[in-house]
Amino acid sequence: MKTSRRQQVQRRHRRLRRDLNGTPDRPRLSIFRSNNHIYAQVIDDVAQQTLVCASSLEAEFKAQLSTGATIEASSLVGKLVATRAKTKGIEKVVFDRGGNLYHGRVKALAEAAREEGLDF
Repeated sequence: MKTSRRQQVQRRHRRLRRDLNGTPDRPRLSIFRSNNHIYAQVIDDVAQQTLVCASSLEAEFKAQLSTGATIEASSLVGKLVATRAKTKGIEKVVFDRGGNLYHGRVKALAEAAREEGLDF
């Protein structure tokens, strides 16, 4: 039986999440990539709280971008989530790629977040 791409991503995500946990000292930067948009959250798994979030759906990006499914949009979201995390005092995170391959939009978001000062 052939598995779909979504099922492959979910399987990889479950395998990754076995070892990844966000703590108050080092929360988890979680990525969700859909066909049309990209979302990023900084999560404290111990307190079960989302500390910071950003996505390509935000109003400031709607004027700049025609779609949220580009590398440009991903890098803008990465910069935004990193600056929001820095204002909350979060310097170090654990990167959770959400089962997606570290390539393309996920890689662009991660590199932009690193450039803005997040350490992972």
